[in-house]
Amino acid sequence: MNPDEQHVGIEAYRRLTRYVGGHEDPPDPADVLAMQMVLRIEKTSPPDRTDLLTAAARAVALLCLDERTEGEGPWAAPMDAWCDARIRKIARRARGAQWEAAQQVWGVTATEGDAGARAYVPGRVGDIDRRIGKLQIGGTDVPGELQTAPGPGVVLWLGPDLNMTVGKCAAQVGHAAMLAVRLMSAGDATRWHDDGCPLMVRQAATGRWHALLEADARGTAVAVRDAGFTEIAPGSVTVIADIG
Repeated sequence: MNPDEQHVGIEAYRRLTRYVGGHEDPPDPADVLAMQMVLRIEKTSPPDRTDLLTAAARAVALLCLDERTEGEGPWAAPMDAWCDARIRKIARRARGAQWEAAQQVWGVTATEGDAGARAYVPGRVGDIDRRIGKLQIGGTDVPGELQTAPGPGVVLWLGPDLNMTVGKCAAQVGHAAMLAVRLMSAGDATRWHDDGCPLMVRQAATGRWHALLEADARGTAVAVRDAGFTEIAPGSVTVIADIG
């Protein structure tokens, strides 16, 4: 069995459905905990925007539900610490040899079409592996328009009128993929993981967005509310996870 496709256990499910997070940042910025993400963006053949965001969200979900985050697994303590702090993600770009080197750092890679993304075990910003830390955070824009039509299964809806870079969007849909587990039973989460965490990323029109906000208030959808550290105002709802 591929180690990136192991069976999800109850501890990983409980972590994602019960964490609160939101603690104050430590005084030393180097002590901030974050999940690094790397997006594969080749210069001559950049991926489609929808495919890249889909791969990014799937990579986060697969990592968070990985067997290595369970019990005495090597990723359990880092995941517990991160979920108890702020859920921060930092997206970077890689191409060519950079992307190949990034595969050697502990994490999980997901693909969609020609797009690839890798999510990494959260840790101190000051301890980033140099193969990841040297990668650029900016320059993640890629071509393509998100579809607006819904589909079956997990759908991550980006809000209208939010001017976010692809890197920022990748972090937001990654968080939404985590929150989507709260709409599932433990058995459903296991089946979702075993199927490779299939999901769709879509752009919500204004009318649908209002309906999704209402669904979030009822508890039948779940929204990502950004802390406002970069690009957008604090408290902005950026993505809403729904299961059609």
